[in-house]
Amino acid sequence: MQAISYNSPPCCNLNRRLLAKKSSSRQKLKTPLCRKHRVLCTRALSRSGSLGLSDKDQLFSKNVYNGKASRPFEALEGVYNVDSKVLSGNYDGYVIGGEDEVGGMSKTGEPVTKVLIPGLPDESNGERGARISSCFWEWKPKFNVHYEKSGSENSNSPPVLFLPGFGVGSFHYENQLKDLGRDYRVWAIDFLGQGMSLPFEDPTSSSKEEGITEGKDSMWGFGDKAEPWATGLVYSIDLWQDQVRHFVEEVIGEPVYIVGNSLGGFVALYIAARNPELVKGVTLLNATPFWGFFPNPIKSPRLARIFSWSGMFPLPENVRKLTEFVWQKISDPESIADVLRQVYADHSINVDKVFSCILETTQHPAAAASFASIMLAPQGELSFKEALSRCHMNGVPICLVYGKEDPWVTPVWGLQVKRQVPEVPYYQISPAGHCPHDEVPEVVNYLLRGWIRNLESKGAVALPMLDDSEMESIQSSISKDMEFVREGSKKSVKVRFLGSKFSLWNLIRSYFKSGFGFGKLETKSA
Repeated sequence: MQAISYNSPPCCNLNRRLLAKKSSSRQKLKTPLCRKHRVLCTRALSRSGSLGLSDKDQLFSKNVYNGKASRPFEALEGVYNVDSKVLSGNYDGYVIGGEDEVGGMSKTGEPVTKVLIPGLPDESNGERGARISSCFWEWKPKFNVHYEKSGSENSNSPPVLFLPGFGVGSFHYENQLKDLGRDYRVWAIDFLGQGMSLPFEDPTSSSKEEGITEGKDSMWGFGDKAEPWATGLVYSIDLWQDQVRHFVEEVIGEPVYIVGNSLGGFVALYIAARNPELVKGVTLLNATPFWGFFPNPIKSPRLARIFSWSGMFPLPENVRKLTEFVWQKISDPESIADVLRQVYADHSINVDKVFSCILETTQHPAAAASFASIMLAPQGELSFKEALSRCHMNGVPICLVYGKEDPWVTPVWGLQVKRQVPEVPYYQISPAGHCPHDEVPEVVNYLLRGWIRNLESKGAVALPMLDDSEMESIQSSISKDMEFVREGSKKSVKVRFLGSKFSLWNLIRSYFKSGFGFGKLETKSA
């Protein structure tokens, strides 16, 4: 199966004419040729697209969708030029000199300092990002989990695990794998039922010879009987937290820092609440504060009995019809492009690869039924608020990073988390939307590095944006302009840090004074 070919401009200018037609053909999924190993890994493609793999590696680099070369895990297309002193191995920020560049006052009267932070790996100057490997881990029979990893050689560095949001996968963290993989051991995982962790075979079978409508045979999960391995299977948040727990135990093998965006943030908090001994800290990137619409059968057994079906296979007939109708709408290329326009605040960001990977996933024969299972799965045993309370009670370190212009998880949700655990660091980036790690990876990577250093040093190293003199004095809020170089141009975003005694009312009042925002992304020639 081949994803639709396109050379569209960035997100807000995706060429609708090129995306108007979507291939309706769906091919059978081919299983990897070798099933003896529980973990199968391949190296990433180089920038030129050539593979430096052995014959055995090439065998496992086949795409599980169609047996052809898999989606390229290639180097970033952008060319980044940054002052050599920033990328000399010291990833601290630098205050920019010059009367017109140091400080100033924000619209709210707060002092604002401009700080130069590192860009992403600059391959044009010979600086290589960390090599990314694509792997499969067989958690249970037929439960094959896809993940990517980098930085394996950093044996003495802390491990970091990234969890994706709904509808995406490990590919959404390429900027973190290539950059942070230079310092840490980094993993990014695909949840079961999403990304490349979709099943290799149909979870259902049909006992009927007739009555199958045209096209049904190409959509898995629409049979009338669940296969033995899929009995009781439902793609729920409880399944995902169990998946992540076993992944940390069996693949990583030691406590880990977990970073989660959107749905991944909820799962990150959930796994830390249930298994605090496995988690060194949690960073929430615009974490969704709720998941699931139906009652949990363990938490609310009587209420759950009212609902005859809760995401398990096979799909009931009425659910199949609804799924076919809804899936046709949301898997359309134009619909995918519209969603990307919504969640990215900066429409100059090139999201072609993200678009392509999402589209490729929708063409998997198990995608529609998996979507139905996810959307109709029960809520978790713990709510977001309950998971947050448990983490707080168990002393799990938490860091909050939110894109201010997120249209879905608006700032009020992040501020509610901050109110519940006021002592945790809170960073609000603007302009940035629902996926700050992909929109402004330079800033998110800078904050993650600084936060991990602060924890690893037991507080000897100051938190990001705070120098030693500010550690004690900053209890309310402080804003700084983070400047970095991307594709030869200097860019700047504003980051607001909220201290342990910030006033929610004063923060809301400052938004009114500043016109509800920090302004547009500034770009100028470097």
